[in-house]
Amino acid sequence: MNGLQRKRQGGFTLIEVMVVVMILGILAAIVVPRIVSRPEEAKIVKAKQDISRVEAALDLYRLDNGMYPSQQQGLQALVTKPTIPPMPSNWQSGGYINRLPTDPWGSEYQYDNPGKHGEIDIYSLGSGQGTEGEAGEIGNW
Repeated sequence: MNGLQRKRQGGFTLIEVMVVVMILGILAAIVVPRIVSRPEEAKIVKAKQDISRVEAALDLYRLDNGMYPSQQQGLQALVTKPTIPPMPSNWQSGGYINRLPTDPWGSEYQYDNPGKHGEIDIYSLGSGQGTEGEAGEIGNW
């Protein structure tokens, strides 16, 4: 009788595989449109995260040097040591970030340091379609 019995091999049957594929298809049909229909919102979230990261690097720069980079030095002062005055007194070797990010629309982030009360602005001009604020700007304000 042992010779007539077949050993059952482990694995999935075709029906089990089909059920799993159908379930994945249903989930994809529900989830993908929700994600794909919000690309502009995803870009805004990405820009806000980048701005927060740059602002944190600027705060470290200020802690080390007692001031933010000047308007002329710009955000590049976080990557390479400034060569124009005012010279940072304790610039961190290696910089404060590896490279400056670009916003999700492919432009550079803007930096304003009017020199008043240590206030700085970091912002993206956004898509220019008025998504956030009147001009579509997204910033640290």
